[in-house]
Amino acid sequence: MSTSTHTFALIGASGYVAPRHLKAIKSTGGELLAALDPHDAAGGLDAYFPQAAFFTEFERFDRHLEKLKRSGQHIEYLSVCSPNYLHDAHARYGLRSGADVICEKPLVLNPWNLDALLELELETGRKVWNLLQLRHHPQIVELKNLVQKESGEQVFDVELTYITPRGQWYHASWKGDPAKSGGIVTNIGIHLFDMLLWVFGKVQHAEIHLHTHGRATGFLQLEHARVRWFLSIEAETLPPHLPQNQAHRSLLLNGQAWDFSEGFTDLHTESYSTIMIGQGWSIADATPGIELTHQLRQIAPKVNQDTAHPLAGLTPLPHPFQ
Repeated sequence: MSTSTHTFALIGASGYVAPRHLKAIKSTGGELLAALDPHDAAGGLDAYFPQAAFFTEFERFDRHLEKLKRSGQHIEYLSVCSPNYLHDAHARYGLRSGADVICEKPLVLNPWNLDALLELELETGRKVWNLLQLRHHPQIVELKNLVQKESGEQVFDVELTYITPRGQWYHASWKGDPAKSGGIVTNIGIHLFDMLLWVFGKVQHAEIHLHTHGRATGFLQLEHARVRWFLSIEAETLPPHLPQNQAHRSLLLNGQAWDFSEGFTDLHTESYSTIMIGQGWSIADATPGIELTHQLRQIAPKVNQDTAHPLAGLTPLPHPFQ
């Protein structure tokens, strides 16, 4: 792990995922100099960087970073934890400010938004790093190694189930607005689709069987897998034996359970560690997942019983704001 001190600023300090970034910055020997969030519930900073300057207005944040730069305290990294639809704008700001950018998933909502980031990388000589932290999960790495070793001409049968219950607040927040979050396929699914593509190869065929505010299910034909997948934020879809607030992650590989339900705690720190030595996940690495989730958002749902996930037949609950 890196022991040198790197300087950081962070956008999105009051958000759900911010504590993981703060912990990663601290654990990798970094120093957070400034943070921004329009919401002032940023008390989480106290556990890691109580001396960091905090702003609720972008203009004052920008002015502070410029002042630091002119005084010789250049920000090396900008961590972006803002809502999904703002990621590319904040990443562009970081590059123009002369910093490398560490951005949460999804890096952008639409594939064509990547072009400006690639151009700015060339212009500025700085990099955008995307947090694809499941690629650091020990069980996922083991799964990838197994597939590479045994695949050959073999195509695996995969059943992926990911249920992570959310309350009514989710729908009232930006996460519940598909224009801002990309909907469940992007906001929740990007993690899993990136993992599937990384492990099993490129997309050959994609289907959507159901796509609502609270769940989505479909089928992917990948180079080395036939994948039936199911995503949900509705507690009603959990297995009956689980508490209503507990996440359920399940991957069956040729009928055998592949457990990756644990081991998520320090994946951001592991991601930061690799970025500090210039070995993080680039725009090119993030592109296939972004292209796939965009493609899935465009497909009109149509049931295919031959490729449907076992939970695809569950009747969805009405959306609370319809």
